[in-house]
Amino acid sequence: METAMIELNRIALDKEKSSKTADHLNEILCNYQIFYQNLRGFHWNLMGKNFFTLHVKFEELYNEAQLNIDEIAERILTLGHTPLHTYEDYLNKSSVKVHKNVSDEVESVKAIIQGYATLIQKERETLPVAGDAEDEGTTDMLAGFIKVQEKTVWMLSAWLGNKHN
Repeated sequence: METAMIELNRIALDKEKSSKTADHLNEILCNYQIFYQNLRGFHWNLMGKNFFTLHVKFEELYNEAQLNIDEIAERILTLGHTPLHTYEDYLNKSSVKVHKNVSDEVESVKAIIQGYATLIQKERETLPVAGDAEDEGTTDMLAGFIKVQEKTVWMLSAWLGNKHN
């Protein structure tokens, strides 16, 4: 009986399984790029009595998103693959809704919460794929993102006055 040889990538992970992980990470990357651009738009166009507070908060959120985008792209490269990097890719592969010309603070916060929900879902879907590949680097990165995002969703929900939603 002959067993198939597993081909390893440069960080000693199964190439085939790493390819699946990279595909999932590229989908997360596309969602993050749309989410990031939404955050920029909310930051720029915001109006209302909470402008000063939310303007600063939205800037904090898009700066964090930008760092996460870079980390995801670099992880894809570490796995030996190419991160998607065109707006066409982002729009075709993203489940995060594009928001245009939103200036209302409540609408902005609700859209951010929904964006985070989509990212968290995509990240959770990727965890077992990365786990199957024994890819601790990716699982650690995603677990860190999820922890921060869940807390942010809780805080934004509290700002909206939602106790348990």
